[in-house]
Amino acid sequence: MQPPRSAPGIGTVMTAADPPSRSDAGVDADAAIDFDAFYRREIRSVVGLAYTLCGSRSDAEELAQTAFADAFRDWERIGRMEKPGAWVRRAVANRAVSRRRRTANEALTLVRLGSRLRDAEPAEPALTVESAAFFAEVRKLPARQAQVVALHYWEDYSVAEIADVLDVSPGTVKTNLHRARLRLAERLGLGTERTTR
Repeated sequence: MQPPRSAPGIGTVMTAADPPSRSDAGVDADAAIDFDAFYRREIRSVVGLAYTLCGSRSDAEELAQTAFADAFRDWERIGRMEKPGAWVRRAVANRAVSRRRRTANEALTLVRLGSRLRDAEPAEPALTVESAAFFAEVRKLPARQAQVVALHYWEDYSVAEIADVLDVSPGTVKTNLHRARLRLAERLGLGTERTTR
């Protein structure tokens, strides 16, 4: 048996065509097939969710890659879950919040030190003006509201599905979705949606 290579996500970029290989980690081939299929099915959607939460394609890919690498390392347990996709999405949502906090703290530190932030943002995927404005405002919402909105509007998840992903009650999801809609409507000059799935 060969020694395991470095874990996926460390110094490499995974794509939908290159999920991590279990054969290198000494796990049986049947488990690899299940993870590979799971990865191929979920990667695009999870990167999209991460993008709606962080606003940067490279950060979104890194968040998704890290979540999938963690799932891969513990696939024996996560693969048996009823909804492993919910686990990965929760990991992405939580890491996006952590990244937002860390970025805010770093920016505050730079301001305190008198440094100026540069406007060197990488090119982002083409979005309509309305979508770009909407997701820019979503990222300004409190973390839980941003997560709920991203899951609802990007993933098209119902209240029950969002509650399952974030491990909160449906009432918490409804409250956060309602508050987020009111803030977004005010900021974007729109009316609020009346129905909740």
